[in-house]
Amino acid sequence: MFISHVDSGLERLLRTRLPLPDEMGDVTFEPPSSTWSAQLSRITVNLFLYDVERSTQPSGPTTRVPEDGRSQRRRPLPMMQLGYLVSAWAGSPRDEHQLLGDVASILAGVDLLSPDLLPAGVNSSVRLSLGDPANRVREIWSACGGSLKASFCLLATVAADSYDWELEAPPVERVSAMVARMDDVHA
Repeated sequence: MFISHVDSGLERLLRTRLPLPDEMGDVTFEPPSSTWSAQLSRITVNLFLYDVERSTQPSGPTTRVPEDGRSQRRRPLPMMQLGYLVSAWAGSPRDEHQLLGDVASILAGVDLLSPDLLPAGVNSSVRLSLGDPANRVREIWSACGGSLKASFCLLATVAADSYDWELEAPPVERVSAMVARMDDVHA
């Protein structure tokens, strides 16, 4: 579920900040192959998910107190890093460059996806950063069967929804200990 939540949040961000209403253009997540691109008839921002791997970033909260007031806990969630190849598709290279520049400006200015852009149930914040540490853009285009095009990589880091919440044990209110003299123990 965490991947579809991030996809939804990214689409909402771009649709509101560009703005890109449904009737004006598309936000897609398709592999940018030559057959896919030949079918496009409207301006399109494509966010192709090309990589999913475990992140070294620490996970979010492991305790919470819901409305019923009973404290809950869970094991730390594994953090995942999602790699998206971001490209823009329009009528001319100039229009594509303008659209890609607008998208890059928006995404470069957002460190965290706002919770109001995400569906309910996301277990952590979603951190965004630009760049591909392995610099694999050419490989991705080649693997998709598309021709090389202006694009950039977006990394999104989010917690995987792996563990359920459990009721937390009640807090320790009192500790008691017994004390005995050492000579009394051996007697």
